[in-house]
Amino acid sequence: MKYKCLVFDHDDTVVNSTATIHYPCFQLFLDERYPGRKCSLEHYFIANFSPGFLEMCRGEFGMDEDAIRDETAYWLNYVETHVPTAYPGIREILERQRAEGGLIAVVSHSHERNILRDWAANGLPAPDAVFGWERPEEERKPYPFPLEELMRRYALRPDEMLVIDDLKPGYDMACAVSVPFAAVGWANDIPQIEAFMRRNCKRYFKTVEELDAFLR
Repeated sequence: MKYKCLVFDHDDTVVNSTATIHYPCFQLFLDERYPGRKCSLEHYFIANFSPGFLEMCRGEFGMDEDAIRDETAYWLNYVETHVPTAYPGIREILERQRAEGGLIAVVSHSHERNILRDWAANGLPAPDAVFGWERPEEERKPYPFPLEELMRRYALRPDEMLVIDDLKPGYDMACAVSVPFAAVGWANDIPQIEAFMRRNCKRYFKTVEELDAFLR
């Protein structure tokens, strides 16, 4: 066991969800509330990478807080009936971590109940801790609260943890408390995202197999 605690992002790290669920849902919301406004899948990925989803909604689409609440409710209703598929090889990584006595945590911008549903539907071992979107903003990534709470709860040092994430908020969260970070890029092939991750992260894995080999 290389790390006592593996801290996974959920969307596009464990499950293939942006391209198949979250992006189509957002475009459907735009079609209903902002007819004629479009957002490409590539732009959706880039905006979620930086400056972030809420910043995109406010800055690019002029959504006020009421509109953001409406979008969130629309999204929650959509994901209730759409379950993403886990990437091949992820289950084996999680099962090995659990068998070796390690901890598994999730820090995500999805809701905890949907994360747990997705993991169960894909036959993944239940995580020991989940920090989801339902938490106050200051307890979500990129804020370091989830990692600080994991260290407090399980008496972990920063170097005993590894954050595994595909986007910049996870990187910023890990850097804030000096937790090792592994960037993953199997969800998309967008050059500017991959270039940032390769330039700034010591560890970058383009396939699940590469991550698996590193963790052995």
